[in-house]
Amino acid sequence: MTGRIQKALSGFYYVDTGETVLTCRARGKFRKEGISPLVGDRVEVRELGNGEGVVETILPRRNAFARPAVANIDQLVVIASAAIPKTDPFLIDRVAAIAALKDCAVAVVLNKCDLDPADRLYEIYRASGFPTLRVSAETGEGIADLKGLISGKLSAFTGNSGVGKSSILNTLNPDFHLQVGEVSTALGRGRHTTRHVELHRLSCGAEVVDTPGFSSFDAEELDFALKRRLPETFLEFAPYLDQCRFVGCSHTREKGCAVLEALRQGKLQKSRHDSYLRLYEELKPLRDWQEKK
Repeated sequence: MTGRIQKALSGFYYVDTGETVLTCRARGKFRKEGISPLVGDRVEVRELGNGEGVVETILPRRNAFARPAVANIDQLVVIASAAIPKTDPFLIDRVAAIAALKDCAVAVVLNKCDLDPADRLYEIYRASGFPTLRVSAETGEGIADLKGLISGKLSAFTGNSGVGKSSILNTLNPDFHLQVGEVSTALGRGRHTTRHVELHRLSCGAEVVDTPGFSSFDAEELDFALKRRLPETFLEFAPYLDQCRFVGCSHTREKGCAVLEALRQGKLQKSRHDSYLRLYEELKPLRDWQEKK
């Protein structure tokens, strides 16, 4: 039978077949092939009885992320905040670039707007073409709009710790009672309360994967594919990429660069280009001979 992995925990995979949820182990062949089943995977399972089973086959994926370990995501919903903790735009842009490389849409949701409306973040991401919402898990502001954004889709919620991912899920579906962490005023950041990746079905018709924070998006995702295609992962650069004077323009400081000219004319957000430059420098040390064959 076929189903989808709803949760992965301590080597067990909880597979929803539509009729029941089976607690499964994965076949040893996956380990030998260096493949791991992921939350969101469509899989073929063999039922063993007593609510247990074995994951036999992973069906073709639309996309997959190494960390957080999720697959077949329609959109990444980046939860951010201008209150404590404040979200660095670079963290949003880094995630957005990785998602674009994997053909995964990105939306930006600014939580805690009852404390700070996050005007600058709102301006940056609206102007850059991202669906951008202001919400408050505390007051319920914007939650109806968020339901509309995620309804009918499989979304992964991510964001820096303490920004309110679990609080928003609790507001969307109060029956969840997900653990919510406190934010350290001294450090300006929260503690992780999401310890594993799990898919939740919401009453509004959405499916959401709650994931650990931005620190999960580690160096595994900063790879050669991203280095080669970095300019196109900044989607608002697209109208200008073919207009540069020189072939192979890096869009960093070249004369005749159409991206830099658009930036000077205010058609692109400086914060976004700053993030592009920072990612460019992070990826620069990668050499072709180091690429895994």
